[in-house]
Amino acid sequence: MTSARPERPNSLDAQLRNRAASVIPGGMWGHMRAAAVPAGYPQFFASGDGARVRDVDGRDYIDFMCSWGPIILGHRHPEVEAAARSQLDRGDCLNGPTEHAVDLAEKMVELIPHADWALFQKNGSDAMTTCVTLARAGTGKRKVLVAKGAYHGAVPWCSPSVMGVTAEDRAHLIYYTYNDVESLNAAVAEAGDDLAAIVASAFKHDLGIRQQLPDDTFARAARTHCDAVGAALILDDVRAGFRLNLGGSWENVGVRPDLASYSKAIANGYPLAAVTGNDRFRPAAEQVFVTGSFWYSGAPMAASVKVIEILEREDGPARLHAAGQRFCSGLTESAARHGFEVTMSGPPAIPLMQFADDPEALLGETFCQQTLARGVYLHNKHNMFLSLAHTDAIIDEALTAIDDAFAALARNRSADS
Repeated sequence: MTSARPERPNSLDAQLRNRAASVIPGGMWGHMRAAAVPAGYPQFFASGDGARVRDVDGRDYIDFMCSWGPIILGHRHPEVEAAARSQLDRGDCLNGPTEHAVDLAEKMVELIPHADWALFQKNGSDAMTTCVTLARAGTGKRKVLVAKGAYHGAVPWCSPSVMGVTAEDRAHLIYYTYNDVESLNAAVAEAGDDLAAIVASAFKHDLGIRQQLPDDTFARAARTHCDAVGAALILDDVRAGFRLNLGGSWENVGVRPDLASYSKAIANGYPLAAVTGNDRFRPAAEQVFVTGSFWYSGAPMAASVKVIEILEREDGPARLHAAGQRFCSGLTESAARHGFEVTMSGPPAIPLMQFADDPEALLGETFCQQTLARGVYLHNKHNMFLSLAHTDAIIDEALTAIDDAFAALARNRSADS
C-alpha cells in the first residue's frame, strides 16, 4: 500500500486545484469539494478498483466512502461493467429508452413489496422532488412534513443551503423531529386537512451528529397518520437503498411507504435514480410531467439490472451488515486499546464514527489525516459506506493501519500533555 502525506503542495492534485480555481467557482462545487473532507485530503482521483481508489498522484487508499455511497459492489465490478459496456457499444442516449428500462422496472416491482410501478431519473434530488410532486398531485393537497435537519437533496425546496432560496420555495413545508412521535403528531395537526405527505429518511443521518435507526413506533405512527387522511408516506431511501434490505429499508421495521426514492447504490456508480410507488399514485405518475433528456439512458439501467441480480445472488445486505460489524467492532476495539472512546452509530454497513468529547470533530479530523497517511480513506463527520468488495482480508488490512493511526494519535496526545 502506497503511503500518502496529508499536505502535497507540489502535487498534481495541487496543480489541478489551482487550475480549477480560475474556471470553476470556488474551485469545486457541492459535496465533492475538498472542504467537505478532512484537511489535506486529495481533491482529484484517477481510478478505482474493488475496495480501493487511487488519487491523481498515484497514492492508493482503502475506500470507506464508496464515492459517497454509489459503489455497493466495489469499483469497476466486472459483471456490471460488462453489462453497461454491452449497451454503450450499441448506444446509450437514444431517441427513447432501451429495453433495460422495462427490465429494470419489472425487477424493482418484483423485488420491492410496496412497488406496483417504477420511474427513473438521474440523482436523488430528482427522485425526491418527483415523490413530493406525485404526492401533491395524487392528493390535491400541499403540506409536506419533513424532519428537522434531514437531507433530501440539493434543490430549493429541500437544500441545506438557503442561498438563492425564497420563503415561497418552502412555504408548505412543516418540520418534525425524527423518531419523536409527539413532534410528528403536532406537525400533522398543523397541516390540518391540507396534508399531502410525510417524508422520512430510511434512518436519521444528519451531518455530524449521532445517527439513529428508525423507531418502530415512530414509523408506524407515520403510516397511521397518512392512512387516516389519505396522505402519502414517502421514504427517502436514496442513501440506504439496497444496503439494508432489498425490499426497501423500512421493511426492517415492518412499515411500507406509498412512494420511495432510490439512487446512490442502484447502479454501482452509473448515474441513475428511481421512484417506486403503489397503485394509488399510478394516475398521478401517469399525468405529472417529470423528465430529463438523460433520464432514459440505457447503460445505467443495464448496470442496475446486473447490480440487483448480484445483490440477490450474493445476499448483499447480509454480507454488508457482517462486513460493517467487523469494521465497526475492530475500530472501536482499536480506539479503546489506545485510550480513546469512540462511538459508531447508524447501520453497520453505513457507519458514522465519532470521538467522545469532540463536538467540532477536530480530533476526528486529525485521526482521519493519520489514517489517510497510512492508506485508509475515512470521514470524520459524514457516514461512511461499505461495499461487497470489503472482504475480511481488506477490512483487517485497514484495521491494522487504523490501529497504527490510533497509536500515533496517542503519542501526539502524550507529547502535548
